[in-house]
Amino acid sequence: QVQLVESGGGLVQPGGSLRLSCAASGFTFSAYSMSWYRQAPGKDRELVAFISTTGSGTNYADPVKGRFTISRDNAKNTVYLQMSSLKPEDTAEYYCSTHVRGSRYWGQGTQVTVSS
Repeated sequence: QVQLVESGGGLVQPGGSLRLSCAASGFTFSAYSMSWYRQAPGKDRELVAFISTTGSGTNYADPVKGRFTISRDNAKNTVYLQMSSLKPEDTAEYYCSTHVRGSRYWGQGTQVTVSS
């Protein structure tokens, strides 16, 4: 079965950096695009970044453009989200996600808190 396991979240000061990882299993990772979403308390889940199967195509939400970088390692079945210049408004639960055979799958999430 499809499994997505995020890691790398934590508490960081404004202006700091974090790298999130998402380890995937149960499907042919290299054949599917991947995405990162986030959900802050009281807000809807929102798309943060998208990466194509080979990594040649990426897209970002406006609030994170120029600060976040999505990448993937198809040999390791892992997708990453490098986050820099973090702001308090980046505080949220971050989820990786993919759409496989007609169903959307989510990881359990990893909490990112940006605070001094």
